[in-house]
Amino acid sequence: MAYLTRTLRAGAGIVISASHNPFEDNGFKFFSASGQKLPDDVELAIEAALEAPLATVAPDHLGKAERVDDAAGRYIEFCKATVGQRISLHGLHIVVDCANGATYQVGPSVFRELGARVTAIGVKPDGLNINRDCGSTSLQALRRAVVEHDADLGVAFDGDGDRTLMVDGNGDPLDGDELLFLIARSKQEHGTLRGGAVGTLMTNFGVEQAFDALGIPFARAAVGDRFVMRVMKERGWELGGEGSGHIICLDKTSTGDGIVSALAVLEHLVERQLPLAEFRQGVEKYPQIMINVPVSGRVDLESSPGLGEAVARAEQDLAGNGRLVLRPSGTEPVVRVTVEGRDEPQVERVARALADVVKEEFS
Repeated sequence: MAYLTRTLRAGAGIVISASHNPFEDNGFKFFSASGQKLPDDVELAIEAALEAPLATVAPDHLGKAERVDDAAGRYIEFCKATVGQRISLHGLHIVVDCANGATYQVGPSVFRELGARVTAIGVKPDGLNINRDCGSTSLQALRRAVVEHDADLGVAFDGDGDRTLMVDGNGDPLDGDELLFLIARSKQEHGTLRGGAVGTLMTNFGVEQAFDALGIPFARAAVGDRFVMRVMKERGWELGGEGSGHIICLDKTSTGDGIVSALAVLEHLVERQLPLAEFRQGVEKYPQIMINVPVSGRVDLESSPGLGEAVARAEQDLAGNGRLVLRPSGTEPVVRVTVEGRDEPQVERVARALADVVKEEFS
């Protein structure tokens, strides 16, 4: 939809989608004429207008609905054009999990037309099974299929196709943090990396250190692709993403696109002629523990001197070999206490201690 909105010179694009959630969460996703998600103020204005009395125009002023019959073909060609003309996936056996969602037709076609042998799963949507035990939110089916079919790798999309995760030939998963690193490293080697890469507050500390080791600038944004995009624009960078697999390659397209992101990884994988299990080397993820602490309503974490002291002690304990993040959930009455570092027993001890203080202060 982002692609068609741009190329058809449309005023806006609208998708009915539950994104990476069950079908019960279906809602609307809007794209601007430039193929990007709408700014917060515009979305709030639309929501406010929905509360106003319904106004209509005369029947002779209504618009016309037209079907774009070649939409799939247009998009497939666009996706293929995001990789080099000489890039071929011939010789690769790829399992593609389409989450019974938006990519169920075009996803396998893109990889097949680029020469790959494709085993497709999650390609039988019935309107109710989107993201159900499949796709990027549930990798078990993909991991099994890669091993059972002796495939080279697996690619998983979410329901609306803007996220991608991968599985190597051993059935081991790669999250969005790792894919972001692989794309950035390859672009640096080719001299095409503009600036650096944007992650989020939840990007693994080991990934940040891997960027630092290569001299690639790295910045963190708040959790959410709109915040990643905001930091990318502020810095003039073209690459950003989240651990969930929502990766934005602004040199290729205007928004997060799972197929385009997967091809960005595969393009460099093919160039190196390496299996994904070897290509992924270069980043060591640190042990990470997240504890969800139930709280009573909205909380201001900075209002607690006791918590501030506990955080200071924790940071001193980690001594530069890890980090911590405390943030209230935007959807649940919990505070997420996340700690990561080199030493897993230390990480768990620090996380438990912080969770106890949050519980004491806010439950």
